[in-house]
Amino acid sequence: MPPPLIHISRAVLRNPELRFQSATNFDLYPNQHWAVVGSNGAGKTTFANLLAGKLPLAEGVITYNISGDAPLHEKVKMVSFRNMYGLVDSRHLYYQQRWHSAEEKTPLVRDVIQASGSENGLQKLINLFGVEDLLDKNIICLSSGELRKILIINELKTVPKLLILDNPYIGLDEKSRMLLSDLLAQLAATGDMQLMLILPDPSEIPDVVTHVLPIVHMRCLQGVSVSAFFADAELRSLMFARQQLHILPPVQESSDANYHSALEMHNIRVRYGDYTILEDLNWRINRGEKWALLGANGTGKSTLLSLICGDSPQAYANDFSLFGKKRGTGESIWEIKRRIGYASPELLLYYRDDIACLDVVCSGFFDHVGLHRKCTPTQRYAARQWMEVFGIARLEEVSFLKISFGEQHLVMLARAFVKNPELLILDEPMHGLDPSNKARVMQVIEMFCGQKNKTLIYVTHYLSEVPKSIVRRKNLTKKQR
Repeated sequence: MPPPLIHISRAVLRNPELRFQSATNFDLYPNQHWAVVGSNGAGKTTFANLLAGKLPLAEGVITYNISGDAPLHEKVKMVSFRNMYGLVDSRHLYYQQRWHSAEEKTPLVRDVIQASGSENGLQKLINLFGVEDLLDKNIICLSSGELRKILIINELKTVPKLLILDNPYIGLDEKSRMLLSDLLAQLAATGDMQLMLILPDPSEIPDVVTHVLPIVHMRCLQGVSVSAFFADAELRSLMFARQQLHILPPVQESSDANYHSALEMHNIRVRYGDYTILEDLNWRINRGEKWALLGANGTGKSTLLSLICGDSPQAYANDFSLFGKKRGTGESIWEIKRRIGYASPELLLYYRDDIACLDVVCSGFFDHVGLHRKCTPTQRYAARQWMEVFGIARLEEVSFLKISFGEQHLVMLARAFVKNPELLILDEPMHGLDPSNKARVMQVIEMFCGQKNKTLIYVTHYLSEVPKSIVRRKNLTKKQR
C-alpha cells in the first residue's frame, strides 16, 4: 500500500475550546474520497480545518506527502459558505445595502473569477454550471445559490490536490446539485484530485464518496467504507439521536390588526441595470395562508423577499400592499419589519461581531444586525424560551462566531420566531441541519402553522422539506435576459 497523502498522528489542538475528546488519528490514501458526517456542532468543520493545516497543534504531528511546489493552501483547498464574504465583502455592507449598492461599488462576476489562478478549465466550469449570463452581472446582486456556484468555480479553477467542500449542496437547486455531483465524479475520475465533503445529513452523500468519517460529540470515530456506514443503523442512530422536543407556548401578543390580505402584488417588475429579475409577477396571500415559494437559482426569490421585507428600494416603484396597506403610503421600514419574522442563511454573513447567541436571538425583536437596544426582562425570557425550543439553550452565552454553521442557523431561526410575528418568512430553513434538527425544525414550523391568523412563506429547493400544512405553492421561473 502506498504511503498516505496526509497522515495525522495523535493530534491535539492548541486551542482548548476546539479540542476533540481524544487525540485525533487519520490517514488519507490516494484514490479515497471521504464524507465527514456528524450532527450540528459535532466538530466536522474543526476536523476539516485541522486536516488543511489551519489550526496549530499542542501535541502530535500532521505529515503531508503531496507532490508539487505550490504552498499547502493551494494544494489543499477548503470551500465553505463563509468564503462567500470574500466575494460580496458583506463585512462592510448592511443587509439592506445589498439592494441599495451602486453597481460600480462592487466587481462584476467576470472580474472575480478571472482575478487570480490558472485559467485551465475555467470556461468548461462556466459552461457546466450554466452561468455564462452572470459574467457581466454585479456580484452583489447574485442570489445565494448563484453566489455558491461562482464560489465553487473560483476554487476549482486552481485544481487543488485535495478539495474540501463544507456543505456543498446548500443553496443549490436540484439541477445544480446534480451538476455538482457529476462534476465531482469527473474530477475524481481524473485521479488528479481527491475530495472530502463535510455533511450533516448522510442522505446527501454522493456516489463519488468511498469512505465515511463519523464524528460524534467532538470525537472522531473509526473511518469506514460507505457501504459499511449505511449498513450500521446503530451507528447512525448514535450520531443523530432524536431529542424530545419541548414545545413552549409562544408569547401571545395582542393585536388589533384588521386586514384580509397579508400580501398583494400586481404586475411586479424589478430590474438591475440590463437584468430583469422579476416581471409581471402577481401574487395574493390572504391572512393565515401558508405558501411554499419555489424556483431554481436566479429566478428572483431573494429579490422578491427583499421587496416584502422592505430591504429593496424598488418596492416603492411597484404596486403592492402588506397587511392591507399599500406600500409607499408613509410607513417606515421598521414598521414593516416589526410584523415580520425572517430567517435566511444569507443573514449569517452579516453577523460578524463577537456577541453572545442570546443577544443574536434578542436582536430579532428590533430587526437589526446585532443587538443595539436593551431588551426587557420579558423579551430576554422569550428569547431563552425559543432557544430551548430549538435545542440550543446551552449556547446562550457562547459567542455566535464560535459555533458551527448549523448551530448558527438554529440561532437565526430562533431570532425569526422570537417576536411571534404575523408573517413568518423562512428562506431554506433546513439549510445545513442534521436529520434530528430537521425533524425538530419541522415540528416547530407545524406548530406555528397551527396558530390562527399566522401567515407563512416557506422557501426551499427540496420539495420533500415542505411542511404538510403548506398546500399553496408559488413557482418562479427565470427571465430571459
